[in-house]
Order: sequence, then structure tokens, then C-alpha cells
Amino acid sequence: MTETSGTSGTTGENRTDDEVWIVGATGRVGRGVAGRLAARGLTVVPVGRSRERMAAAGAEAGLPAGAKVVVADSAERIAKEAVRQRPRVVVNTMGAYATTAPVIARACMSVGGHYVDQANDVVAVEGLLALHEEATRAGSTLVTGAGFGVLATEAVVVKLCEGRPAPHRVRVDSVASVAVESGALGAALASGIVDALTAGGRRYADGELVRSRLGADPRRLTFPDGTSARSAGVASGELVAARAAAGAPFVTATSSLAPTAPLLRAVLPLLGRLLSVPALRRLAVDRLGRVTVKAAPRPREHSWGHAVVEWADGTRREGWLRAGEGMDFTTDVTATVTGLLARGAGRPGAWTPAAALGADLATSAGGTFVLD
Repeated sequence: MTETSGTSGTTGENRTDDEVWIVGATGRVGRGVAGRLAARGLTVVPVGRSRERMAAAGAEAGLPAGAKVVVADSAERIAKEAVRQRPRVVVNTMGAYATTAPVIARACMSVGGHYVDQANDVVAVEGLLALHEEATRAGSTLVTGAGFGVLATEAVVVKLCEGRPAPHRVRVDSVASVAVESGALGAALASGIVDALTAGGRRYADGELVRSRLGADPRRLTFPDGTSARSAGVASGELVAARAAAGAPFVTATSSLAPTAPLLRAVLPLLGRLLSVPALRRLAVDRLGRVTVKAAPRPREHSWGHAVVEWADGTRREGWLRAGEGMDFTTDVTATVTGLLARGAGRPGAWTPAAALGADLATSAGGTFVLD
């Protein structure tokens, strides 16, 4: 196995711009993306802290024996190696995107490479989109929210708004059906949960992003297949993407991951204030990431992205995106986006998935539109 590392001093090739790096290749999405891209004939390089774990993940993904890995234990070290080795695309699945994404993305831009992640919180998504002008000048394509979160609702909004002026109001609802793998929850997921609690809720009112209560506007959604689930308001990447796609002054977003029980919703503001203290946040992420969960099947056959779009003249349109298991769909979205960028598709700038590559990206990744 060829190993390059910012800490060992081992030197790899001077230029590796045919490579796709998978940061966090030992996680569920990272492993899946690596396998899909390797099957498509791309040169995949796992990136992470442990050579042994990356070797095992590479073998599971079907990488050849002796395949290269890059050992780096922080976003800064990964960025340094990316500048030195010049991969064509870096896929970031390590989480904590508000802090890791700009560091790695800027390294990609400095060598004309591309960047992909699965961020789905307001701060991280807006932070990467703020790099649009830099990415355009660099000739790089940055795609954030490349997963069920963001694309499943963004694509429906794009479809509903095609050929029409900007609507007055948009609501999007994200209901992923996810099978749970046994094992530790992990730092990436733990960080996302804590960040959601500290951020609280958000919505757009008169075109401005304003605070709202996490878990506001709870509702029960009935899906086209007759099943149902509860969701509630949340500050998410779906909110930012829906606003950009529709241009509506009033936008709200709900998720089935947001709390809907009245008692839990009542204590969330206090919990969020406590977790905003840096020391308490670090402790919560560490403890939560170590929690061991048992394997569990997905709760429903399908995952659903939903959007309702209303115009000032009273016109109303509604639509759905039906997908399979949520994490599998995320993996397919990331692999599809990455494969397209590696082969020269996309346009320079920083984008959400449908903005970068069109709403039909959702069907390329296995989704089905159900539109009124």
C-alpha cells in the first residue's frame, strides 16, 4: 500500500490530478462513495487518520491491493496534502463542515481542483456558498449538501418553479428513512446533532433569514404511498437551497429529525444555550460520539422530499421526491456529483447540488419525482 502523510514525511507523486480523495473513507457514506467511484473506473484515494482502517475500507470498496492512502488527522493537514498532491476532486465526509469545508475547499481551489460535501446546516452551507466568487476565479466547482439533505427538497422546488416567476411562499419538508448501523454514533453525526441544537430554528421572512424556535410548526405529513411521519421546523441547508432556487420572500423548512414532542420542544432553547458554551459543546460531541447504538431497519420503505410552492395570485403547486434508504441515496448523490466533476461537468463556483448540475441529478441518483 502506498501511503502519503503530512506527518511521516513520506512523499507521493508530484501531481495526482486524476485522483478522487475520499476524506472519512471509513464511515458509512465514505465507504459507499469509494466503492461506487472505484466501480466506475476512477482512481480513489482514502484519506483519514488510521492507515489500517483506511486499508480495510479500501478493500471493502474494491480498491486494488496496495492502493494509495493519505494519512492526515485534521482539515489543515488534509488541505496541506491536497495543495501538494493536487487531486482532481476532494470529497469531504468528515463532518463539522462549518469549520472543515472552507479549509479543504480553499486548498482545492488553489490548485484548480473541485470539492464536494454533505453539509446540511445553515452555517456550513452558507459558508461554502460564500466562496462562490473565489471558486469562479479559480475555475473550481464546489458542491455542498450533496445528499438526501438539501437535494431531495431543492430538486422538487426547482421542478415546481420551472417556467414561472418567483413565488411568494415555499415550504419544504425532509423525511429520510434511515437504517441504523450498529456501533458508535461517531463524531461527524454527533457534531451535526449538537450544532442543530445550538443553532435553533431559522426561516425566511420578507427575504431575511430570521430566528425561529427549533421544532416550530410541527406537522404530520401523509406521503403519496399512504404512509405518514411527523416533522417540525429546523435550521437546515434545505432552507437555504429552497430560498435560492425559488427566490421566494417567505420560506420555511421542516425535518423528521427535528423534535415534535411538546415536552422536548419546551426544553430545547435551554439546552441549546448550554451547548453554545464551547467547553460544553466539545464535551457533548465527545460523549455523544461515543454512544453505541444497535442496528435497526429503516422505519419506512421510502424517504421523501416534499415542497409546497405558492404564488401571490393564489396558484399552489405541490410535489415530492421519492427515494430509497436515506443514507444510500446520499451516497449515490455524492458519487454521482463527484463522478461528473471528475469528468469535467459542472461550472465554476460554489453551489448546492441542483444549482450546480440540475434537478434531474435527483433521478440520476435513484429518486423519482411525484408532482401535481
